[in-house]
Amino acid sequence: MDDKTMLEGALWDLKVLGDLCLHGCIESGTSLVHDVFEKSLHDVLSLQNELYLCMSSLGMYSVSNAPSSKIEKTLAKFTSNLDC
Repeated sequence: MDDKTMLEGALWDLKVLGDLCLHGCIESGTSLVHDVFEKSLHDVLSLQNELYLCMSSLGMYSVSNAPSSKIEKTLAKFTSNLDC
């Protein structure tokens, strides 16, 4: 397995873990449980960001901007649904 595939898998795992921590935080029944999930969420997001920055600096993860026309079309679509 090459480095890129392995790091993409780790990044995916961090995204899933972040989602679990988010829902644990939202659905927690006590402030203690909420605080534990909240701290875990911040830690996971920090790790996810560090891994993304590392992969990006190595050219393994590139992001491209959406064309303005596509953004405007999507915005218009959702804005028109708000007009009731």
